[in-house]
Amino acid sequence: MSGGQPVRITVDRDRCCGSGNCVVTVPEVFDQDDAEGLVVLHQPEPPPEYADRLREAVDLCPAGAIRLDE
Repeated sequence: MSGGQPVRITVDRDRCCGSGNCVVTVPEVFDQDDAEGLVVLHQPEPPPEYADRLREAVDLCPAGAIRLDE
């Protein structure tokens, strides 16, 4: 856990390849649109308790389309 530090997520839909790893890892924060299967960001400033899973989502994204700022 990040110890309660605020986190901020940004996504680059132009880089997203629609793998869905982010949605599987943190479904509370990410989704995929029905038209193209690209990432949809539901919570740009998710609760700090999601930080570990958000780091994993960043690592798992094959396109490097997710950025986490802590």
